[in-house]
This record gives sequence, C-alpha cells and structure tokens, in this order.
Amino acid sequence: MISLSDLHHMIKAIIIDDEQPARDLIRYFLKDFTQIEIVDECNNGFEGYKSIESHKPDLIFLDIRMPKITGFELLEMIENPPRTIFSTAYDEYAIKAFEQNAVDYLMKPYSKERFDVAVEKALKSLESEEEKPDISQLTQGVNEDSGIEKIVVKNGNRIQIIQLPDILYFEGQDDYVAIHTSEGKFLKQLRLKHLEESLPGDFLRVHRSFIIRIDRLKKIEAYTKDSHLATLDDSSQVPVSRSGYARLKEVLNI
Repeated sequence: MISLSDLHHMIKAIIIDDEQPARDLIRYFLKDFTQIEIVDECNNGFEGYKSIESHKPDLIFLDIRMPKITGFELLEMIENPPRTIFSTAYDEYAIKAFEQNAVDYLMKPYSKERFDVAVEKALKSLESEEEKPDISQLTQGVNEDSGIEKIVVKNGNRIQIIQLPDILYFEGQDDYVAIHTSEGKFLKQLRLKHLEESLPGDFLRVHRSFIIRIDRLKKIEAYTKDSHLATLDDSSQVPVSRSGYARLKEVLNI
C-alpha cells in the first residue's frame, strides 16, 4: 500500500481543459497540495491523449466539452485510465453515472472548498489502492443519454474521428465492434447493443451481428428461406435476418 509520506513525492497530475483560465484556476487551487506535481497542461483531447500515454499520471483533471473530441472520448482511448476528476460547465450529463464511475465531478464555477473535497477524495482513493472506477460504464451511460454523434477510435498511435455519414455498417465481434467505412475497417471496444441504443435513426440493426446505415443500402435480395442479403453502395454484403428484414420493410415502406 502507498503511504501518505510516499504520496508526497508520487502524485503526478495532468490538467486537460481547452480554457486557459480554467487551467490556471486548477493550478492555483493545487498549491495547497504539495504532494501533487503537475507534470503537464493540455488544451485539447489529442494533446491530453499523448500526454497521458507519455507521463502515465496518477490523476487527471479533465474538462468534458472540448473541441474535436470530448473528455469521455479521450478516456475511451486510454487502456488503463488514471483516476479522473471531471470538470464542466454543462449539467445535462448523467450525474448518477459520474457518482458511480468517477473520482469526482466539479460543476463550473466551483469553489476552493468543493475543489479540495474532490482532491482529498482522489488522494484517499490512491492511498487505499481501491479499484479504479469503470470509465467504460460511465461513457456508455452518458452516450445512451446524449446519443452518439461521431465515433472516436485508436488507429495505431493516433486518434481518428469517424463521422457517422462515413460509416457503411457495424459488425459485432464479441466485446468489439468492427466499424466499416469507405476508408477501411476500424475496431472499437464496444457492444453492438449499446450502439443500437445510442445511434440515430439513420442506422438499423438488420442482424444480431450487423447494423447498417440505411442510406448506404443499394439492394436487398433473398438468400435462404429465412434470410436476405443486403448489398451496400460500396458492393459489400451484409446478412439480414428474418426480424431484420421485417424492420427494414417497415422503415423503407416496402
């Protein structure tokens, strides 16, 4: 177990927020916590991802709403996320999910007293070596509430944003989903059921393992007695189950 005396030298923290005044405030509030060393500051999720991979911090202060990729999307890319204190000016997110799956959650503007509570909670969590919160549960809970607008994937050592209109279909593979686009295939740790609940109406589940983008459908034809085959506009083919075909007929009025 890490002792408090060890912690005095060991806590590495990164501040990730697109607003300089917000980063300055966190830095100022942290002056009382001499056991915490700020090893980096980042103004967007891409910088934050590189910094976390490089510094392996114990704790991050993470804004949620940032340009290009959100704080949640950033955390999804990190294999073993550090303890996280979220901060945001927006309150429409699933507060219950934060309470269950984050070290703490600061609503801007927050007081020094509220900030201290969050940091003390993080220090206690690190000292006791308790299990880290399950970030995947948090991000999935938030996506179900707010809907998916884009998919962020790790492509080698970099982060790639896939816009929904560029996606042909999703293919479920156990705990992963293969995202098929005209540029190629990308894997993301995600369940097809979660996607189905979060995607907009442009997408339809046509098989237990496949979700297609409806406007990329070129033709559909009988394959066996109880199944069909959908051909998409890039010539790729996707199986359609009996129930999937019934859903397609209803959506397309055929």
